[in-house]
Amino acid sequence: MDDHRFPPDHGLSARMGITVFLLGLLYALFVAALLVLGIPLVLVVVLAVGVLGFQYWFSDRVALFSMGGHLVTEAQAPQLHAVVDRLCALADMSKPKVAIANSDIPNAFATGRSPSHAVLCVTTGLMRRLDENELEAVLAHELSHVAHRDVAVMTVAGFLGIMAGLLTRFALYAASLGGFGMGGYGGGSRTSSRSRSSAGGGGQLALIELGVLVVSAAVYALSFLLIRTLSRYRELAADRAGAILIGRPSTLASALVKVTGDMSRIPTKDLRSASAFNAFYFAPIKSGSISALFATHPSLDKRLEQLSKLETQLDRPA
Repeated sequence: MDDHRFPPDHGLSARMGITVFLLGLLYALFVAALLVLGIPLVLVVVLAVGVLGFQYWFSDRVALFSMGGHLVTEAQAPQLHAVVDRLCALADMSKPKVAIANSDIPNAFATGRSPSHAVLCVTTGLMRRLDENELEAVLAHELSHVAHRDVAVMTVAGFLGIMAGLLTRFALYAASLGGFGMGGYGGGSRTSSRSRSSAGGGGQLALIELGVLVVSAAVYALSFLLIRTLSRYRELAADRAGAILIGRPSTLASALVKVTGDMSRIPTKDLRSASAFNAFYFAPIKSGSISALFATHPSLDKRLEQLSKLETQLDRPA
């Protein structure tokens, strides 16, 4: 049973389940393909356990560090804590840690492996641009991510893509590092025999490296598309849940318009430095010209249209 008052989203739950299942199946096929190609089992296990463990346990710290965020106490940020306290009481959920990132990029994000180990971070740029009601609407959106546990799912889901990316790079540099240690060198005494063995081993190594590169790239591409599809839906789900919790969809719409409009005024180099965590932000920091298939967020028009319909539904007499 959910321990919060955010409206349930069965569509989000179903999509998270399907995404995790498909990524798990893709991961199993990925590992099997690597073993068939001759990659040592120890290497596969070390990479898998190491990357997943690091991402699961330290995702919140990595996100805060990357954005220059730091935890703040109630004495350090009384107004921000007051808004979070009010929303957590309204949603009947435990309060996450609160952080501030000293950045002019107007944004916010939630991260963490579970609701009891979550961090809610806002930038100074966001607090400077929004009034208290708009800030409350944005934080309600982010808290819904924590309550619905899609933050944890996105963290784990990103693991496969990261591992595939690492192995892709490993395959590209394997030759310069001596390959995978699978040379077919013989122990014969004749120079010609050693030459033929060396040539054969080199050819086999090249095929293995090519196979790892192709498999890793394919897995990365598929996991990328699956995660992006889930990411777009979860943003719409958070808009709905957050707007319903505060009862003012128009306020969230106002915050969206402000944040999106001011994003175009941020220097490109600052946006580029923060792009690694684009999927976790309240609003995308990349331009709207990117293909919808690869976008982490639905379009602004789609989000505003949903909030407008929700506003009408909430204003309609029972």
